[in-house]
Formats: sequence, C-alpha cells, structure tokens
Amino acid sequence: MFRFIHTADIHLDSPLRGLARHEGGAVQRLRSATREAFDNLVTLAIDEQVDFVVIAGDLYDGDWRDFHTGLYFASRMSRLAGAGIKVYLLHGNHDAESQITRRLSLPDNVKVFGARRPQSYVDETLRVALHGQSFRQRDVTDNLARAYPEPIPDLFNIGVLHTALGGMGGHENYAPCSLDDLVSKGYDYWALGHVHAAQVLHEHPHVVFAGNLQGRHARETGPKGARLVTVEDGQLSECTMLYADVVRWTALPIAVDECRREADVVDAIRQAIERAVVDESEGRLLACRIELGGRSPLHAELLASSEHLLAQARAAALAAGEDAAWVEKLVISTRPASAAGADGEGLDAIDELRSLLAEAVDDPDLVRRLDEDVLDMVRKLPIEVRREAEDPLLLAAMDGDLEKLLTEVSAYLHARLSAGAL
Repeated sequence: MFRFIHTADIHLDSPLRGLARHEGGAVQRLRSATREAFDNLVTLAIDEQVDFVVIAGDLYDGDWRDFHTGLYFASRMSRLAGAGIKVYLLHGNHDAESQITRRLSLPDNVKVFGARRPQSYVDETLRVALHGQSFRQRDVTDNLARAYPEPIPDLFNIGVLHTALGGMGGHENYAPCSLDDLVSKGYDYWALGHVHAAQVLHEHPHVVFAGNLQGRHARETGPKGARLVTVEDGQLSECTMLYADVVRWTALPIAVDECRREADVVDAIRQAIERAVVDESEGRLLACRIELGGRSPLHAELLASSEHLLAQARAAALAAGEDAAWVEKLVISTRPASAAGADGEGLDAIDELRSLLAEAVDDPDLVRRLDEDVLDMVRKLPIEVRREAEDPLLLAAMDGDLEKLLTEVSAYLHARLSAGAL
C-alpha cells in the first residue's frame, strides 16, 4: 500500500486581488494565505505519512519578485525530505520555463518533470510510475497527453498534466485534450492542474482536478485543498479531499424586499454574516462578497449610501468575532419597488434625465461618439485592471454594451439625485 497527495495551482506569493486599498489583521491574513495554506499542506503530508506529493502545475504565480519565494519553497521541501516524502513537480502556464528567470537548487527529494518531452519517474519499491511534461512557455496549444508514454505494465501509472481539458470553466485552453484522450491512455490516475474547481471527472481510471489550494478572490468560493489518494494491491482504494485553506471565500446574496429602513438592511447583513460563519467557515477567516438584491423602496437610498453600508457590513463582520469574517465588497443589485413616473404624471427633472438616458440608446450619432470614447478609455486602462475587472459598469464598457452601460449610469444618477447626493 502507498498514499500520495495530489495538489495544483498553489500560486505561491500571488497578490490577492483588490487588497491594496485595505488594511487590518484580516487583510494581512489574506496576503499571507497562499504560504499558510502550503504550510498546512506540508503538515498534512507529514501527519498522513504519505509517500509522495504530486504538484500538477502553477506552484508559482509567475516570475519571483525576489528570491524569498524560492527560498520559502526550498525550506518546505527540506521539511518533507526530513520525513522521507518525495515531491514530483510539474510546471504549468504560470511557472513555465520561460516565465521563471530566477532559480534555486532544490533538495534531492524533489523531482521536476522536463519541458522538452514527456518524462517518467519510476519507484520500484512502491511499484508506481509517474509520467508528465512541464510547460516550456506559457501558451502551450499542443495536446501534450498524446505524446505521453504507454503505461508500464504491473505498475500503478499516474499521468501528471496541466490542462484546461478543452477550455473547462472559462480557463485558457492550454494543453488542450479530451477526457477520452486521458481515459483511453491506460493510466490508473490522472493528476490534473489548471482548473481551480476541484472535481473528479472519471473514476477507474480516476481523472481528477485537485483545484487550487487557497481561494484568492471572490470567484473562488468554498473549501479548497488537495486530494489524498490511497493505493492498495495496485488499485486505487480511496480518493478524498484534504482541506488546507486558511481563508475561505463566500458569496452572500441578501434579499432586501421586506426591509423598510436602512437599519433593517444592516440587520439582514449582520444575520447573513453570522450564519455564514457558523455554516461555512469551519474555523477559517471567511471573506465575504455581499450582494443586495430584490425590489426595494430603499433602492435609491442604498445606492446613494453604498460606502456607509460597506462600512456597516465590515463592522458587522468584526462583531462576528476576531478573525471570523471580513467583507471584501458590497454590491447593490436592488431595483426600485415601482417605476417612477409610470403614470405619466408629475415628471420632474430627475425623471426627464432618466428618460433622456433611456432614449440615448436610439440616437446613432450619440451611440457612435460614446462607443469611440468608451473604447478609448478602455484601451488606456492597465492590462491588470482589465484582466481583473468585476465592476458591472467596467465590464459593460469593456464589452461595448452601451445599452447596459447607459442603464447602469441612469440608475446610479437617479439614486444619487433622489437622495440629494449630487
């Protein structure tokens, strides 16, 4: 019998998105989350007495800013070496040969898959063979799996591959291949990386995405960790999750249809945070993105006081307990309880403004000028801002969706004017 851990997409020392403007203990915890999660993984490997660890790509998030990242990793590999645990490391798109310019020697227990051609490592004692090929450059468009060697008879064969498997989950389609390509190879286990959602795509043979070790932003919600695999008599007998994350992201949709005062909304936020801490955190810091929805007579008031509401939400998170929760963002997606001026009477300046903005979509000259101006603005944005865009207005601008852009601007201006904030 032998056991191993399959992990991937660790992204050591990657900057967590949207934290530059924030301070406090929770934010510091977020900034160190990838290292703390990796420390947890090393401890789990030792406690579980595994024979080896497989890292299926994206150990790093790109080139190191300095040598501290490499020194940190080397020190943790030495800790595993002291416990007699080998590590099989494959590089993916983020840590491809062309991406990493600084390098350090690693302990002898670390075996790295080459990038020129598929490479195999055989452990005769455990009766296991591992086959893999690292990325030579970031954009690998070839089906690497096709060139992997045939399984070695009488050994447990593990394929290690960094792939989007045909573009799963909106990920870049690097090293594209199909599930049939992998299943038909004859291996016993495929240790995959690149897709950050953990999932078992096939059993016997097992085709598994470990998911990322630590969620890094609001779209990477839920428990994160690695796979613990047990092999007995040459057959996979168990494949379970080990959770290593130290910060857990969650989305909290809150319907405010029944709220009549801002205080009611704040109370609903507080209750949602408290429930999430109990139901989801499992003792970890819970990073929350809150979205207020529903039709509400408070729609304009909520939009106008969004900064105050965010501060109230963060205060509610602090009240939930030390390092229990932190609110990353509060999104207001409510709609007015009823359309203003629907009966055609009493149109005031605010209603006229809304009407003009609604009609603007049908003005070809205005649309053309807006399209040019918006496109020019988007082009001037740093690529990092465009890549990590989450704001609905910015996304609409980037997509050239002027109708949505004008609708959002109209709602915002109406809210601010109605509340006397402009």
